[in-house]
Amino acid sequence: MRYGELGSSGVRVTELGLGTAQLGDLYEAMSQERATAIVDAAWQAGIRYFDTAPHYGLGLAEKRLGHALRSRPRAQYVLSSKVGRLIRTGNRGEPERSWDFTEAGVRSSVEESLGRLGLDRLDIALLHDPQERLTDALGTGLPALVRLREEGVVGAIGVGTGDLTALTAFADRAELDTIMIAGRYTLLEQPALTKVIPAARAAGISVLNAGVFNSGMLAQDRPAPDARYEYREVPGALLARARRLAELAAAAGTTLPRAALAYAARDPLVASVVVGADSAGQILANARMAQDPRPLDGLWHALVAAGLIPA
Repeated sequence: MRYGELGSSGVRVTELGLGTAQLGDLYEAMSQERATAIVDAAWQAGIRYFDTAPHYGLGLAEKRLGHALRSRPRAQYVLSSKVGRLIRTGNRGEPERSWDFTEAGVRSSVEESLGRLGLDRLDIALLHDPQERLTDALGTGLPALVRLREEGVVGAIGVGTGDLTALTAFADRAELDTIMIAGRYTLLEQPALTKVIPAARAAGISVLNAGVFNSGMLAQDRPAPDARYEYREVPGALLARARRLAELAAAAGTTLPRAALAYAARDPLVASVVVGADSAGQILANARMAQDPRPLDGLWHALVAAGLIPA
């Protein structure tokens, strides 16, 4: 599997990465055995980049990922987690998320993530959904990450969100090594191409492209009526657009999921396409599609002609 470098950080990620929101019981409860099987399958497929966050299952995804990776040689994989949400005990004794982009909060987040993971270091730290506290994220969160990188605590820093305002605010910040674009640069929709991608390219910032199946809608050969979009019921116009994409993909001799993966990786600025999986078979199938060498130029021409992707 090919590797891409994040900016000039020296941190290199595989062209396909495993996202772990599902390991935090995103749609359904998951056992540690099933989580480990997913990570093992990703490893078997050649994936060596794993992304997680405290937000996923209130730390549960980090715990399960760390358990699954603990027997693997640490030097052989790259790990990212996120800062901005701390897990704290609420008034009723239940764990809850607490926003904190202060320097102390960022440092605590990294330390607590390592504790849940049971591992010795993070390779990448990302400001998570900074649009919720944009002034704080820019004013204190970003400088805190820069200092952690300078101290060698992390190797690369960035931001991860699906919010265009936040992506635009950070895309030209040369201090960053990477931005994780969630769902805004996909076969279904490409709003990040207008400002975010050009700004990141000019600043020397690499892209981690996540959410490329748009909440799973593009992961089906033909999107179903009950498909999700942004984790909610899909609007009718978007469902019709996705089905038209599926029809043109089939006419070109491929499938919608393979086309979605290939499109998400087309720009050389994309260092890795990060996908989730709720089973071992699913991540193996994604890896096979991502590494399929057959060209899709005919499909891209057809989609441009249909007005479904930009020229």
